[in-house]
Amino acid sequence: MKFGKEFSSQMVPEWQQAYMNYDSLKKCLKDIIAFKRGTNHAAPRGGAAKNHHDRGLSRKMTLYRTFSGLVSTPGRQRRGNSHDVEEGVPLTAKSEPIQVSTTVDQGCVTKFLMTTEEGGEYELVFFRRLDDEFNKVSKFYKEKIEEVLKEAVVLNKQMDALIAFRVKVENPEGWGWDERTVEITRLATDIATSAAVISASSPAGAKSINVGSKAHLEAIQEGGSSRAGRMEDVVQEEEEEEDNGASVSTKATDVNTTRMRALRPAPINILDRVWLNDTKETPRSTIKGFLQITKQTDLKFSRENLMMVEEKLRQALFVFYQKLRLLKSYSFLNVLAFSKILKKYDKITSRDAMKTYMKMVDASHLGGSDEVVRLMERVEATFIKHFANANRTKGMNILRPKAKRERHRLTFSTGFLGGCIFSLIVALAAIIRTRHLLQQEDQEQYMNTMFPLYSLFGFIVLHIIMYAANIYYWKRYKVNYSFIFGFKQGTELGYRQVLLVGFSIGVFALLCVLANLDMEADPETKDYQALTELLPLCLFIAMFVVLVLPFKFFYGSTRLFFLTSLFHCLAAPLYKVTLPDFFLGDQLTSQVQALRSIEFYICYYGWGDFRHRKNTCNTSSYKAFIFIVAVIPYLSRLLQCMRRLFEEKNPEQGWNGLKYFLTIVAVCLRTAYSIQKHQVAWRVLAAIFSVIAAIFSTWWDFVHDWGLLNRTSKNRWLRDKLLIPQKKVYFIAMILNVLLRFAWIQTVLDFKFSFMHRETMITVVASLEIIRRGIWNFFRLENEHLNNVGKYRAFKSVPLPFNYDEDEDKDG
Repeated sequence: MKFGKEFSSQMVPEWQQAYMNYDSLKKCLKDIIAFKRGTNHAAPRGGAAKNHHDRGLSRKMTLYRTFSGLVSTPGRQRRGNSHDVEEGVPLTAKSEPIQVSTTVDQGCVTKFLMTTEEGGEYELVFFRRLDDEFNKVSKFYKEKIEEVLKEAVVLNKQMDALIAFRVKVENPEGWGWDERTVEITRLATDIATSAAVISASSPAGAKSINVGSKAHLEAIQEGGSSRAGRMEDVVQEEEEEEDNGASVSTKATDVNTTRMRALRPAPINILDRVWLNDTKETPRSTIKGFLQITKQTDLKFSRENLMMVEEKLRQALFVFYQKLRLLKSYSFLNVLAFSKILKKYDKITSRDAMKTYMKMVDASHLGGSDEVVRLMERVEATFIKHFANANRTKGMNILRPKAKRERHRLTFSTGFLGGCIFSLIVALAAIIRTRHLLQQEDQEQYMNTMFPLYSLFGFIVLHIIMYAANIYYWKRYKVNYSFIFGFKQGTELGYRQVLLVGFSIGVFALLCVLANLDMEADPETKDYQALTELLPLCLFIAMFVVLVLPFKFFYGSTRLFFLTSLFHCLAAPLYKVTLPDFFLGDQLTSQVQALRSIEFYICYYGWGDFRHRKNTCNTSSYKAFIFIVAVIPYLSRLLQCMRRLFEEKNPEQGWNGLKYFLTIVAVCLRTAYSIQKHQVAWRVLAAIFSVIAAIFSTWWDFVHDWGLLNRTSKNRWLRDKLLIPQKKVYFIAMILNVLLRFAWIQTVLDFKFSFMHRETMITVVASLEIIRRGIWNFFRLENEHLNNVGKYRAFKSVPLPFNYDEDEDKDG
């Protein structure tokens, strides 16, 4: 893989605009190559050989050589070597073509000294762009470093409070002096040992850094103070004793005294100016907030609160560590990219600019700062000590989870089940045709009873397939869907896993259909086989049981995530609305017919005579529930919009709620007309409100959900940033969205086809809405991703367990 592709593939998607624009600089180099070829002349420089032109051509041919791998930091190796190891080209002594100087804000300005030479203006443009890219990258990196240093200070205070809180819970009566002395001595020994191990494994220059004067996250030890500088002094004293060969017995008392003085327990009085930050959203807390009832923030020293505090801080440290890892990768990749592009420049021009420029890069904040490495070491030590029971292997496995590997059996199983579905569909069509089942007398009864039962599984499978297609294209166009939805790292499903779930349901549903194709009842008893008539119900119950099972097998974390979001949708507006909640709510609005099928299950098997395929689902009470079921998804979204309007004070949420209110009215009128076909008034009202709701919803889709129809955009009628390079795709998607959204016209105009049963028509219209929703999903998340990219938002904020009284902190 070439470096450009490798560089692009390893970028943090939300920080993509902050990376060095490698392609832009390559275009500058191509301009230099084009000029040299146009002049067909290359003047010798710096004592080069006479056949330099031929050698330059061979170098140009290797401009796009294979990427050699991300193995070590460039630049630093260059300083000590007189040869280019990778290319085997000797770097001869010659006059430097550039002078690099730094500015007050730690930017750089490069002066090109060969502008008078032929083609020098192209090289001047290259270095100007190179400086612009370096200044952009360096500025972004410096800002992010400042952010993490501030966050480290906050986490430091949180850890101090945790230690004190833990001591208070473990010893509510307080410690006596004797117990305290013994405990301090034991802890000091353990801490000094663990600190020595960590220091031995750290980089060579880590010990000599005075961390006490900088805001780094310190390795806070349980029962000890958070002054890591004192702890390191103790370790250094021990090392000096070993080097001098001093007797341990003669200085044991002094060392223990120093340890006791430096590693005293965290002051309990720190808890006097902190209180618990209760961020758990419950219906009770929502009602209290609405009624403006103040929350109780007093510290209760209980095991439950301690576990809650530890869990929040564990999550906060984990997220903070991931930030540090991404910053380290950001620095490394950009330094490597500067090295690569300068090496290409040197090969094309036979100059020696790389050494001078990379010396500046290595001395800059981007290449020479080691705050991130030191912070990572501190976080690792803290996390291992306090959240992994001092087990380094366990702690590092949590902090650095292994990437999931695609297993061949998953691909095989998905393909096998897909083939089974195709074969079963062909077999079903062949049986229906050869037996002439559609011409039998009981065909109408089958379509009115059994077909709605099995269509539920068709809706579910189709929606799952559309979601799998969404995941495939989100990954292809680098939409960070796992971050947007808030999946835990390593638990998000790939498109193959989603297809496996959908195909599994599809295979079982088709097998039940084939086993339940009887169109004629027993001539004597006039009933059907009870076992086959119960197959749809058994499959539905089995699917429901697998979904709600509290075990970890069969994607347990994903099932729990789905059930949590589903419960939040049903309990709206009692829970804070997050993106997964309203995204799932939008999916449910496209599954109204599936919800009606579930209602039909309850009616058919609860009050109907399934042995004779007779249902009593035509009563007035059942028809009332048809209205309720159709309205539930839209009402849930309306309440979510009202909750967001109340919290965020954003008027857009009010207009969004109006959209769902109009849809509720339109759905109710269409349902009323479907029940009372002879009422012309219902038909007219249903048509009017449906048109209004459809037009408003379509406009909202394009402008707010997809961010399109921007007349001032550089991509006319679209938006400035597009992930799909083919613009026509967006216009095709908009046209399809309009056509599929207006599929409800069939319910008002009563289109009838001789070859299609009424239930079949309802199923087709519902399927078209699911397909429209699948198209909507991709562009909705694309727009959300681009919003995150515009704000460089690569992490979600994690609520911390403690709130501090900042005024008292300042006074102290």
